[in-house]
Amino acid sequence: MNWELLARANTHPLRVSILEVLNLDGGRMLSPKDLSLELQAPLSTVNYHVTELRKCGLLEVVDERQVRGAIEHFYRSVDSSKKGPGRKRGRRAPRRARV
Repeated sequence: MNWELLARANTHPLRVSILEVLNLDGGRMLSPKDLSLELQAPLSTVNYHVTELRKCGLLEVVDERQVRGAIEHFYRSVDSSKKGPGRKRGRRAPRRARV
């Protein structure tokens, strides 16, 4: 367990809630919009904290989809015990071709 990253994540209660929701049922893949609805918090606030958790290496982008001219990102919690030394923090998933 990387205690430094965990301590950074715990600086805000919403970040703890985001991690808890993503870790339910053995791990889930949700977008900030999904998290916003589930946590009943403003989308802009949830999006900010998801971005910060990704920067810390606690979340990773696992999928993207085009939604009305924007790209919706889907995140999951990173299992720190499975991270190898070659893994880059905050690495993005490859973009899908536009249709």
